[in-house]
Amino acid sequence: MLWGIQPVLASSHREAPLIANDPLADNTDLYAFRSPDDPNTITIIANYIPAELPYGGPNYYTFGENIRYEIHIDNDASIPGDEIVYRFTFQRTNEDPTTFFNIRLGAQNLKTTYTLERSMDGGDSFETIVSNGVVPPNYIGPRSIESGVGLNTTYAQLMQDAITDSSTGETVFAGPVDDPFYVDLGGIFDLGNSPRQNGENRDGLARYNVHTLALKIPISFLLKAGAAATPANILDGDYVIGVWASASRQAVRTLNFDGTSETSGDWIQVSRLGMPLTNEVVIPIGMKDYWNGLTPYDELTDTALDGFFYNPELSLYMNDDQFGGAVPAFSALRIQRNSLQGFDFGNGQDGLYALKGSDAVAGTALDDAIFGTLLLPGPGLPRSVDLWPIFHTGAPNFPPYQLATGKNGNPLAAGKPFINNFLPNGGDMLRLNMAVPVTDRDDPAFSSLGLVQAAVLGLTDPTYAGTADLEFIPNMDGFPNGRRLQDDVTRIELQAVSGIVLAAIGLWYDDYTAGGANPVTQDLVDVLTYSTGVEQNDKPFSNTFPYIAAPWAGTEVE
Repeated sequence: MLWGIQPVLASSHREAPLIANDPLADNTDLYAFRSPDDPNTITIIANYIPAELPYGGPNYYTFGENIRYEIHIDNDASIPGDEIVYRFTFQRTNEDPTTFFNIRLGAQNLKTTYTLERSMDGGDSFETIVSNGVVPPNYIGPRSIESGVGLNTTYAQLMQDAITDSSTGETVFAGPVDDPFYVDLGGIFDLGNSPRQNGENRDGLARYNVHTLALKIPISFLLKAGAAATPANILDGDYVIGVWASASRQAVRTLNFDGTSETSGDWIQVSRLGMPLTNEVVIPIGMKDYWNGLTPYDELTDTALDGFFYNPELSLYMNDDQFGGAVPAFSALRIQRNSLQGFDFGNGQDGLYALKGSDAVAGTALDDAIFGTLLLPGPGLPRSVDLWPIFHTGAPNFPPYQLATGKNGNPLAAGKPFINNFLPNGGDMLRLNMAVPVTDRDDPAFSSLGLVQAAVLGLTDPTYAGTADLEFIPNMDGFPNGRRLQDDVTRIELQAVSGIVLAAIGLWYDDYTAGGANPVTQDLVDVLTYSTGVEQNDKPFSNTFPYIAAPWAGTEVE
């Protein structure tokens, strides 16, 4: 026998060194949103197996055996750890092992089924809620799926037949789909050449597939203990959840001489994902595997990674005093170095720290008496008030985290509410306020810019900017308040690094003079209109669960 120890790996579209060796356990993306056609439910989508070639036979990608795929939900920051866990495990069988074809005469090889378990006590105990769940085969091509010598059906019917209801009331789908993430991977990783300065922008994930786990869950299942059945308002803090996904393998794999293998030992988390692009572009390569070995709950006390959010590498390329000139594609993105002629958010600068303990921050979220030292932990950590909380706590509906509308020039004053996904458990998660209404996908106001667009409307559109009262603004249900399939998270996160959140609350860009009439300056317009050049998925999304487009067929991709 040959013995091997499975190492701790890292996650998401091959962005960490070790996970590239274990694609079946690799988280690629996570989504959480209020279901647009069923708003009393939340849809959570966790994708795995990056960059699947649709024609990748004869051994097509599918979910791995001996892997625990889990979706974790936290709804109460006062209780350590998860409150709810969904666990998928998969089994494969060959119905016709005499052929090299994957599908022939109604039989499937690598036919995959799953068991879904649910824990409502943080993982201490599990109950099975789906047995022998059906995973559709890969979309090999029309002869394999549609013809009489194949399965004699349609792929749409296979997907529909795979949607099932659990014994406890969730709706479930597991199977191959089009990769819904869109980004110019080639340009981004060519030293930030996005949009490309020479040549056409290209969706690097177009015509690739992934495998998805999709759950549609009644909101009532996800509420914290003691929360009212009806929210007090559209930003009710009792309706905030945090979501993250993971994959785990047993520590030891034994390879036998007959070609079989066995696994044993403790289950080790080998992949995790919460916010998009965290481990891809925020965490440096030397720390990616370390980040992936932590749970989100470890991050509150393990401060080794905080510095990459307080002083993010990307901001160096949005600062003319540092390396801004080296990345011309980011020329529209510039951070505030002299906001209101007094606050410098460049790397290594103090941001708002000079106000710590002063009357100016008394009674705000930056007051140590309100949220402790989470948001102003020390000097030289300028992005502790925007980037760090976006990824680690969410934003409260509390000054200064309200729009500048109604603040009369004081960014620390109360303003117009537009977000409350505050769940201060310290870790990287998608945080979603389930009380926020859905923006109809067919509404002309729907925008892939999510909360950035909601902020723009709340600051400039007379329909919303005429009052500081709480009201629904289209796209308040968008990233980073959860994540919808359509949300352009690459663009939003680059805008966030460039200080768009600071501007939204009244810490305007340097070309605005404090006390001036119009803070909508050229610097702000440049950030808002920045684009990577890839602004939508290569396939339209569905209007019904699981909402993701069907996978590409192996015969239609070059």
